Amino acid sequence: MRTARPFNPLDKSQLAESVAKALLDQDPIRLDQTQKFEGAGIYSLYYVGTFAPYLPCSLKNRGGIFESPIYIGKAVPKGARKGAGSDDATVCFALFSRLQEHSESISQAYTTLRVCDFFCRYLVTEDIWIPLGESLLINEFSPVWNLVIEGFGIHDPGSGRYKQKRSAWDVLHPGRPWASRCSANRITKKELLESLESHFKLHR
Repeated sequence: MRTARPFNPLDKSQLAESVAKALLDQDPIRLDQTQKFEGAGIYSLYYVGTFAPYLPCSLKNRGGIFESPIYIGKAVPKGARKGAGSDDATVCFALFSRLQEHSESISQAYTTLRVCDFFCRYLVTEDIWIPLGESLLINEFSPVWNLVIEGFGIHDPGSGRYKQKRSAWDVLHPGRPWASRCSANRITKKELLESLESHFKLHR
């Protein structure tokens, strides 16, 4: 006899699904037209451009559909307390600032990308729910900038730390000034494009 698992509305998976659904219910906004707002939370980026390697993703986001995020991210307030009852998400601009950083990174990679080809959904929430929602969405959508072309979300490591390798994202999308000062990455563009092709075949 099979025993059904009792429904628990406070189960982590149920909470994560609730947060993720709330994000996906938001209307997409063009990334470079996002207006300043308060709060921290999670977000998803969508590509609708013509960069050939991303067409399997881009085609799913055209016509107002937006069903295949290219990147899932989070923004937690600096120094925020972890746990229930934290209200730091209402008095900072962490999420807006993060989206602005991404807009700048894409603008700097102008030889391969255009910032006008990116849209975003974002959800302001208390920081305790942020990692749950982010993890669920990454597992659900397998975004290429999270799993294959990694490094989009990293920051300038700063003086004295440029010995670290240039990220896969910066190899495929050169342009960020600080990335050119990092050590060369052994992985080639050809290898990255092959990895992309394999990823899209697996996640059709």
